[in-house]
Amino acid sequence: MAEELLDATDHEILALLREDARRTLSDIADRVTLSTAAVKRRIDRLRETGVITGFTVQVDHAKLGWGIEAFTELRFVGNTKVAEILRTTTRMPEAQAVFTIAGDPDALVWLRVRDMAHLQKTIDEIRRQHQVTGTKTLIALESWSR
Repeated sequence: MAEELLDATDHEILALLREDARRTLSDIADRVTLSTAAVKRRIDRLRETGVITGFTVQVDHAKLGWGIEAFTELRFVGNTKVAEILRTTTRMPEAQAVFTIAGDPDALVWLRVRDMAHLQKTIDEIRRQHQVTGTKTLIALESWSR
């Protein structure tokens, strides 16, 4: 769905759902001054067109013992295929996301670990991959996301 097909109300509905995906249709309807049925039709349309791809839960990982976040830049041998770059870390439970990048570095991996020893072990494991030629790790102090 092209951006121009979304109106201000669609954007407002999306913002409300990003804030709380379990928000009721009637609550959304009250906030955007539409009927519950109209809100449902809009959400259904946003799902059918692929604008909304799913609903999720936010977890406090620190309370689960995985409170340290880090980002590791990865550099690979020049002829490494993108699929191989992704395979390097996507099977690791510590990897939250992997981004391949045009330019230098080749990839950025978002890691979540228990403590510094766990981070070191995870980076060592990544470095043992035969195609990885270098890493640089940044530890997050605070975060904000939409």
